[in-house]
Amino acid sequence: MRALLEESFRAAVGAADPRRILGPELPSPPKGRTYVAAAGKAAASMAAAVEERWPAGAPLEGIAITRYGHGLPTRRIRVVEAGHPVPDEAGEAAAREILQRAGDLTEDDLLLALLSGGGSSLLSLPAPEVSMAELKGLTSRLLRSGAPIQEMNTVRKHLSAIHGGRLAAACRAPVLALIISDVTGDDPTHIASGPCTPDPTTVEDAKAVLAKYHIDWRAPFSESPKPGSRAFARTQNKVIATAYRSLEAAAEVFRRQGIRPEILGDTITGEARAVGEEMARLALRTKGPAALISGGECTVTLQDGLQDAGGRGGRCAEFLLSLGVALDGAANVWGIAADTDGIDGSEDNAGALLAPDSLARARARGLDPRALLQRHDSYGFFSSLGDLLVTGPTRTNVNDYRAIVVG
Repeated sequence: MRALLEESFRAAVGAADPRRILGPELPSPPKGRTYVAAAGKAAASMAAAVEERWPAGAPLEGIAITRYGHGLPTRRIRVVEAGHPVPDEAGEAAAREILQRAGDLTEDDLLLALLSGGGSSLLSLPAPEVSMAELKGLTSRLLRSGAPIQEMNTVRKHLSAIHGGRLAAACRAPVLALIISDVTGDDPTHIASGPCTPDPTTVEDAKAVLAKYHIDWRAPFSESPKPGSRAFARTQNKVIATAYRSLEAAAEVFRRQGIRPEILGDTITGEARAVGEEMARLALRTKGPAALISGGECTVTLQDGLQDAGGRGGRCAEFLLSLGVALDGAANVWGIAADTDGIDGSEDNAGALLAPDSLARARARGLDPRALLQRHDSYGFFSSLGDLLVTGPTRTNVNDYRAIVVG
């Protein structure tokens, strides 16, 4: 069963592999130059995929900003590694250069934007009256607050010189953005904070998000280009990979083994612990053999006093531990939860695997699953059992993948 669960995860990741899917989406080279602006966890692999398909005699250059440890060797597009999920100065410098070079393009050129999840922090260029130190601090507070990514990006877009459509607005050349979606709903304005997409949110929306999570902020906000602006007359945003397509690929793996797949959707959000409890109730009502497959992005909200309690683990492992605690050793139920980028939160694992005997094995080692869940130490739980899923960076990202198999 472990092998089958891991195979389903690989199928989900493979359906969003830039080297498989990007080539057919590439345009013909323009009359002039092509400048690539890539940002996100898939940036290096997307840049490499462009280089593989781009005609040798056609001008091609640019920058791909990706997370530390997610780079790849390239020949014509420079790869820069930068901070994620908290932005840093390496990303700021690269974003500043991208914005400047985009502004130098002419109507005969092409700006080819390659965007994927993680681009919001990696392509970080604060607005002139906002410092990188201030942006780092605010990002850390938002990450701890449990705010969903759409709300976080609403704030980011009004403190940025490049997000919220500003990259496309600064360019006279035609703009084509090819996008790998990591957000529920697949709206380009929320992916990498929409650098090439008109922004429907406002400064007042951003202020409301910070007020909702009781986050004090003194620096000024700036308004972003809106839908209907002439700045986007020659801009096209195209989503080329989604979580749902990846769930369909995983479903086929189970179908071939005689296990009925049920795709619950790719928009499941909420606190990882609460989602795990709800999924356990659903699994206990399900007649097997069946695989309950879902995607989306849960959150983990850290309460005061727990940030330094020694807990480790991301939202996928927390979901899975909550699922296990709620199932309490129910026979014939297995599970996997993993981030398709290969990194669950800030640890070295993509996620973890759950078996019917996981809680019993943990208790035999003197571990208290409920106590570990309470202090957000899902990494410690699954690590002690040898049930972490460690893949290394996948260099793509279509959000979280979850499968619960009822035997």
